[in-house]
Amino acid sequence: MTYLLAIDQGTTSSRTIIFDQQGNIVALSQKEFPQYFPQSGWVEHNAMEIWDSQLWTLREALRQAQLPVKAINAVGITNQRETTLVWDRRTGQPLHPALVWQDRRTQTYCEALSPAQQDLIRSHTGLRADPYFSATKLRWLLDYLPQGQQRAEAGELAFGTIDSWLIWQLTKGRVHATDHTNASRTMLYSLEHKNWDPHLLELFNIPDALLPSIQSSSDYYGDIDASWLGESLAIHGVAGDQQAALFGQACFEPGMVKNTYGTGCFMLMNIGNTPSPSAAGLITTATASTVLRPQYALEGSVFVGGAVVQWLRDKLGAIESSQHVESLTEAVDDAGGVIMVPAFTGLGATYWQPQARGSILGISRGTTMAHIAYAALESIAFQSTALFQAMVRDASTLGQQVDALRVDGGASRNDRLMQMQADLLGLQVIRPKVTETTALGAAYLAGLSAGVYTDTQELTEQWQIEQRFYPKLSTTEREQRMAEWEHAVRQTCLPTADV
Repeated sequence: MTYLLAIDQGTTSSRTIIFDQQGNIVALSQKEFPQYFPQSGWVEHNAMEIWDSQLWTLREALRQAQLPVKAINAVGITNQRETTLVWDRRTGQPLHPALVWQDRRTQTYCEALSPAQQDLIRSHTGLRADPYFSATKLRWLLDYLPQGQQRAEAGELAFGTIDSWLIWQLTKGRVHATDHTNASRTMLYSLEHKNWDPHLLELFNIPDALLPSIQSSSDYYGDIDASWLGESLAIHGVAGDQQAALFGQACFEPGMVKNTYGTGCFMLMNIGNTPSPSAAGLITTATASTVLRPQYALEGSVFVGGAVVQWLRDKLGAIESSQHVESLTEAVDDAGGVIMVPAFTGLGATYWQPQARGSILGISRGTTMAHIAYAALESIAFQSTALFQAMVRDASTLGQQVDALRVDGGASRNDRLMQMQADLLGLQVIRPKVTETTALGAAYLAGLSAGVYTDTQELTEQWQIEQRFYPKLSTTEREQRMAEWEHAVRQTCLPTADV
């Protein structure tokens, strides 16, 4: 038998999933780790807690599967993107908590960039100048750390997104590398030239000596040190979580779109071999591609997707577990006029309103917690629909047609949410049999590099549909609901009046 192991390091938990060659899950291990919020808009992780939790899941998944380490043919890594970390090359110790992709502390820095500098960033990287991405986070760390800039220039420090951190730990410091997908999220990477951009390194004053090498997503990265698992294992694939999910969904042709429902929601559309800019407020990014087939995607990000359900659980105490939200919403037929805009850390594409904060509108004396839960769930579908509509506009200018949305991630298993999504889109929503497509994509990338698979056509043939959701709302109803949502967003983004 052939087995592939995927390390899936996410924003709120670390997981390891073992797949067989057909893409079936053999074992799954998961461990949550803490989130830290030292100030409003600041979000941090302890990198050693990430590593410890990931190593635990590695060992636990192998125990569950009752497989010897040597039965694993290859390892793939997928990770939360943009989260930024600096560590000491000599000791391997992080020098500051990781700044999470949700962290907004560099908003003022981004706003201070001149129009010409912002245009440079957009034209070279496909991204907007936003705290979401890694460059300003890295600049903040180098300014904050004692002698940070000097030590970086001297080659004493290493920067990485979480993939680089895990590779460093797994190989015991022998490999400092990243892939094109994660590099493309740093705001330091040239989409055209596929390397670290010297103009942007100069703009942010980032020393070359700090940076990891860049490799293909499907490539040999080195071996996991035998001391961690008893035997060494070869790492053959690395990709940021959303590009890995696009790959796992077999979206290999232009016009194919997937949406991952996790802590946030991330929608990507394959646009082929040219990094075309978006006219609708989206960003352009590298896809998880093989060396022979580089591709690009348009992406829109919802900062708070499934996290709104965690908020209901942890802050409001409305539900005991995330799985209970569906049963709570079954007590009502709709949101009762309530609309929630969960802009806890600002609004991403296509609004790009980092100063926005969450709001709940339309509350009456008859509003119950079930209505609020329904509105929270519906907010995920509203935000994703706004992204999809922008993608359809961009697809039209590129001569591409979009006729369905492939979905994955934990919240995609919520039937009520998926029906809401189909209703608001006016198109079918397709859920595959394997919704762990982020990890599956990492496993597939590793399998291609290791020779387990011949080409992507073999992966396309393995992709199978579990359920289709068809829209039930009329065009008029759908347009009215989206108009109500956009009105709520405008109210949320209004500046606070003086009292």
